[in-house]
Amino acid sequence: MNLRSKPNLYFRYLLTWISPRLNICFFFRRCHKRCPNLKNPQTLDEKIQWMKLHYYKDNALVCQCADKYRVREYVEACGLGHILNGLIATYRSAAEINWEKLPEKFVLKWNFGCGGNVICTDKAKLDKAKAVSEMNYFQKIKAHLIAAEPQYKMEKVLLCEELIETADGNAPVDYKFYCFNGEAKYVLCCVGRGEHEKPAFYFFDRNWQLQRLNKSSLNLPADFSVPKPEGMDQLFDYAEKLSKPFPFVRADFYLENGKAYFGELTFTPGGGFDSGRLPSSDLLFGSMVKLP
Repeated sequence: MNLRSKPNLYFRYLLTWISPRLNICFFFRRCHKRCPNLKNPQTLDEKIQWMKLHYYKDNALVCQCADKYRVREYVEACGLGHILNGLIATYRSAAEINWEKLPEKFVLKWNFGCGGNVICTDKAKLDKAKAVSEMNYFQKIKAHLIAAEPQYKMEKVLLCEELIETADGNAPVDYKFYCFNGEAKYVLCCVGRGEHEKPAFYFFDRNWQLQRLNKSSLNLPADFSVPKPEGMDQLFDYAEKLSKPFPFVRADFYLENGKAYFGELTFTPGGGFDSGRLPSSDLLFGSMVKLP
């Protein structure tokens, strides 16, 4: 999704303004080459679209947990405050940032489901004017209208968090747990998410067996695997604890040197338009979701 293309953004806004269902049907057809079954949804993407229309908007807990700032209260309430990344400051706009008070390394990100993160590894070398321009641009984006995701209609808060540092200096591996009615069934490992490298995505089950659920895994060697990180079993437990109230949610974490860090809770991965999963996987995942 190109968030830099204003015509593309405005077109998405317009479809949602006219009717969220229109946005959903248009982009679902473009992604899956067919119309969604919204009366009797079967696949995960269809059930996500159904929940966008009938469940997320009026669910206070979903709206809280989709907010990258307010979700911290929920994580604390679940007894997992120790896995929250350090929060340095919050702002209502980039103009409020006091650069002198910030440490040498940090991350800036908005609390709604959109891009525009600024990762600073050396404050002395940071182009602050460019960073402010980046933050200002994304502050104006109406995230809830892009893919008709009502849970992202929220008061915008700019977060400054501690940088999660890795031994090799690259971005940390992202572990995304697919949770169905409180059960973490699979973890999607996002490896190689760096500035000059295209990330690879691998699904594993709880026994750390590769699951060929997405297109990029089909041609991997029969004995392919990646080392199971220390602390992975604990992450599965954390994901289940956080996902307990929800029919479906993706719980994201980082894991560095055995220490877990909470990332976010995502209720509509890819807006519910994921063409990377195999059709059979989309149907499998959908069968695990019991709609409210």
